[in-house]
Amino acid sequence: MLTLFRQTGGIKSVSLRRMFAKPKTPPASPAPRRSSGAKFDPRALLDKVLAVLRKPYVAPVSAASALALGVIVFLNVAGDPDAASPSVRIHLDKPKAAAPSTNIAPSDQPQNFALDSLGDFGDASADAFINADPSANDAAVITLPGDDGGDAPAPAGPKQPASPLPVAPIAGLVQTTPNGPLPIIAPNGVTPASAYARPFRSDGRPMVALVVGGLGLNPSMTKQAIEQLPPQVTLSFVPYANGLQGWIDLARAAGHEVMIEAPMQPTNYPDNDPGPQTLMANARPDDLISHLNWTLSRATGYFALSNYQGGAFFKDRAGVSVFMNTLKQRGVDFIDDGQARSLSGAWGRASADRIIDNQLNATAIAAQLSGLEATAKSRGQALGTGFAYPVTVAAAIQWTQGLNARGIQLAPASALTH
Repeated sequence: MLTLFRQTGGIKSVSLRRMFAKPKTPPASPAPRRSSGAKFDPRALLDKVLAVLRKPYVAPVSAASALALGVIVFLNVAGDPDAASPSVRIHLDKPKAAAPSTNIAPSDQPQNFALDSLGDFGDASADAFINADPSANDAAVITLPGDDGGDAPAPAGPKQPASPLPVAPIAGLVQTTPNGPLPIIAPNGVTPASAYARPFRSDGRPMVALVVGGLGLNPSMTKQAIEQLPPQVTLSFVPYANGLQGWIDLARAAGHEVMIEAPMQPTNYPDNDPGPQTLMANARPDDLISHLNWTLSRATGYFALSNYQGGAFFKDRAGVSVFMNTLKQRGVDFIDDGQARSLSGAWGRASADRIIDNQLNATAIAAQLSGLEATAKSRGQALGTGFAYPVTVAAAIQWTQGLNARGIQLAPASALTH
């Protein structure tokens, strides 16, 4: 081979170049130009489409694909049971052990929380409430709507006359622990559910109850709800709120029975994170009880727990059983927002018939409240729940003022438990 290579002499370079050269591609012929006189024929295009659709299986497959796409879109839009719940992700430091009982009066000044993201707080935009604060652990400091400098609070209603409930804790109903007070059934059988509930006696007319939740994070709205909503309206507080015992003491002094909200895993966790003490689906029983006890030990004076989120947690039958049995052993009721209607347990149970502020406008909320009245008249009782948005509180104040004239009695939520 070498001898042959040398013999080829000057021909070798030409041969090698030809051997490895990229074959030339003949120039593409120019596309025929469309005649300027040619016109688009929609009938011909329609005939071609119909010819394709007449082929076997084309039409059925196309229809099935369109149906599947519609189902997927519907599930993404309406399939999340937590979609109506207001959501925030809260960044909190590790909590310190709480004293067995505190009576710190809540401040009237705006309260700021370090939040990872702003959830669904009414019509207000996030930019209106975010103030850069580099000293706050690189987290945005967000003043919730209704605080000074934020959304205007709901229109002032008449201040309700005081009809105070007994000061908490009541002797025999509290277990002192290093992490805070826990509710217990008294030796004589009295439960926190009965002792801390607002007394009520029905006069035979249809009953409606309303729970306003999300309280404690926004001082202005919390104070307004306590002072201007009738004492029969049940108030539900966020366990992460600063000065929680002070808020509960203030609410009970105004005659409101109160609940604490247990954060539970939603279906879209961790995009929607209810906080570090969330009750997680498929958690170990010890971890579940530890997180539940943290919520129970935040304060005293509540008759029940309510849920915050929970679409995923409620599907964990074992976890729900641990949760309900713990509440039953401690004599505490559980009232949910309608997601856990089929679940039993706890000391007493009730489920909301309507969330009144799925749509944040006064007209939609008024329609939901009218629906509650209709349910009460047809069934004898109805329970609604809403979040402490300014528009919700304003609508509830106005609605409650006319109930008596419409033949409806306003009852605390505890009166509807079973």
